[in-house]
Amino acid sequence: MGIALIITLFAAVFGVTSGGQTVQEAGGIRALLLILGPMAVGAVIGVIKAKKVEMTGMPELIAMLHSFVGLAAVLVGWNSFYAGAEGGHHGIHMGEVFAGVFIGAVTFTGSIVAYLKLSAKMKSAPLVLPGRHIVNLGIIVAFFVMLVIFARMPPTGHVSCGSLLLGIMTVLALFLGWHLVASIGGGDMPVVVSMLNSYSGWAAAAAGFMLNNDLLIITGALVGSSGAYLSYIMCRAMNRSFISVIAGGFGSDGGVVGEAKDYGEHRETNAVEVADLLKNAHEVVITPGYGMATAQAQYAVADLTSKLRARGVNVRFGIHPVAGRLPGHMNVLLAEAKVPYDIVLEMDEINDDLPSTDVVLVIGANDTVNPAAQDDPSSPIAGMPVLEVWKAHEVIVFKRSMNTGYAGVQNPLFFKENSAMLFGDAKDRVEDIVKAL
Repeated sequence: MGIALIITLFAAVFGVTSGGQTVQEAGGIRALLLILGPMAVGAVIGVIKAKKVEMTGMPELIAMLHSFVGLAAVLVGWNSFYAGAEGGHHGIHMGEVFAGVFIGAVTFTGSIVAYLKLSAKMKSAPLVLPGRHIVNLGIIVAFFVMLVIFARMPPTGHVSCGSLLLGIMTVLALFLGWHLVASIGGGDMPVVVSMLNSYSGWAAAAAGFMLNNDLLIITGALVGSSGAYLSYIMCRAMNRSFISVIAGGFGSDGGVVGEAKDYGEHRETNAVEVADLLKNAHEVVITPGYGMATAQAQYAVADLTSKLRARGVNVRFGIHPVAGRLPGHMNVLLAEAKVPYDIVLEMDEINDDLPSTDVVLVIGANDTVNPAAQDDPSSPIAGMPVLEVWKAHEVIVFKRSMNTGYAGVQNPLFFKENSAMLFGDAKDRVEDIVKAL
């Protein structure tokens, strides 16, 4: 993107050349100043926001940045429509404009809704409109019909009719982006962020077509395809199809979903008892979740890890592919706290070792360690691969309360005989354990 930006600035000042011939007149210093002015303002705002944001707020920031890419594609599309095709095929150019505006508008409103959900300014519960699938399908069919009509309009006398068609499509696409993400519940939001990353790449590629910028097309396609593949990987990790996530997803605003069951009473523990368990343990596995990020407990967890390793305890981490709000969220937090990389393992690498593990510390994780995914076919997360922590000899769950996780699904792990709850702020409780050690 940096190279594409430099080339765009170069072209604005010196003109675009093709085969040694100047295609357009150079804009000169005036054009450079007109571009650098807004860039400076945007850079200052971006640096300030990026420096202030916490790791827990990173997904919201990324979602908002995706919305700007979508908005840029919409504005570039409308401008390209009025500018017309410069030396190219008119019909192809009109198709590029129509598709580019559609992708950009979906990305724009979808990213804003993702930001609102991730920042808890909007309920995470999925919006269920009557006939929502028919509505989505109808908009997509209408898009293709209007695309054909729009691309076949003659170069002259098309502005008024074309503006109307493009305007209708823009409004429909804005609604579609809003509705798609609003219909997805909290449990699928990590996939949504990845999906919007892909959308923003395709929006950038569409802008590249409209601006005749080959490098922007290539860069956008790289972002779009890698984001789509990442979404596919995450859906496989959750045992869900990408289409089902887009069509509705699961999750709620905190209320228990699925069949209500009485799992019995939970058992509570304290930091001193946990410290005694850890002193006598040989194998310890820590499974972090979004709660660790919220409490900023990664440094305390790293300190606990080094203390235990100094005592000869083999400490490792088990990371679920969708732990946190972004792919790799937990890995970044642990790396930030200088946890050795070689003891941070993926779910598939650690699951087989859990039956021989003395103690598992579940720090702020919920849905990713829920046995209902395997044991309860009626559960909304049924079939989702999880960390099988309940197979360890002892499980200590760090939580603020007995509330459900982001997907709104009750966790029977909390009520098992080998599980104990350590309530309170994760950072404070881990520090208490370190002191007791």
